Amino acid sequence: MKPIIIPQSYNYIATFLSLACNLRCSYCINYFEEGKFSKKHISGEDWVRGLNRIVSRDDLPISLQGGEPSLQKDFIYILNNIKPELNIDVLTNLQFDEDEFIRRVNPNRIKRKSPYASIRVSYHPETMQLDPLVKKVLKLQNNGFSIGIWGVMHPTQETEILIAKEHCTSLGIDFRTKEFLGEHNGKMYGTYRYEGACDRKFAKKVLCKTTELIIGPGGDIYRCHSDIYEGRKPIGNILDENFEIEEKFRECDVFGHCNPCDVKLKTNRFQQFGHTSVEIKF
Repeated sequence: MKPIIIPQSYNYIATFLSLACNLRCSYCINYFEEGKFSKKHISGEDWVRGLNRIVSRDDLPISLQGGEPSLQKDFIYILNNIKPELNIDVLTNLQFDEDEFIRRVNPNRIKRKSPYASIRVSYHPETMQLDPLVKKVLKLQNNGFSIGIWGVMHPTQETEILIAKEHCTSLGIDFRTKEFLGEHNGKMYGTYRYEGACDRKFAKKVLCKTTELIIGPGGDIYRCHSDIYEGRKPIGNILDENFEIEEKFRECDVFGHCNPCDVKLKTNRFQQFGHTSVEIKF
């Protein structure tokens, strides 16, 4: 299969090993609309074959995520068999067996020069307890892993998140906060580039170009987060021997039902604010 060369304009490689999760937070961004996930899954061997086609840069890792990526039965196999030329980040809720992870994974495999930790742990007070999570993070940190915690500033949890941040910081854990994206009590939260993009009140035809490679559990490649979460038609598959990234605007007829991840103003991989995942032409 020919290499998949990541363009210089690309800012993220999102590898959704699984869209399943062992938590179910009420504000989960994956369920911003209906969450019609594809049931298709590929094996760990196929993930490795597909991901090892990628030619990226030192500052652009493959992010193993979900759902919860550790629910993919071959999670550690995939992590350990991605070619060394590719850097790896892991986005997780850390509900897996950390002792097995420490035993089977070299911490240097998930470590690179970056302004943030390579293992980014989500803390959700609604469905998680802080103390067990802190113990796991400290154990991984003490075993050489690059790890930090992120908390979503949901309107009902801001105080709890800030208390957790102060506690974790006092223990030497890197704890950061993220803007809440989505609707709560009839109010839309988040800072978005395109007015009305997430209002879900209309569907409009536009042209859209992404700066992210988004790969679903079945190896399918999607235009955006909205497409993967709503099970829309993919634009290719990581196992298609002829697939290559095309930097072009694509027709879309569901503007107004964008996922906040695609249209929010956020930091890029260098932690510089002002980036948006997609560019839209009306």
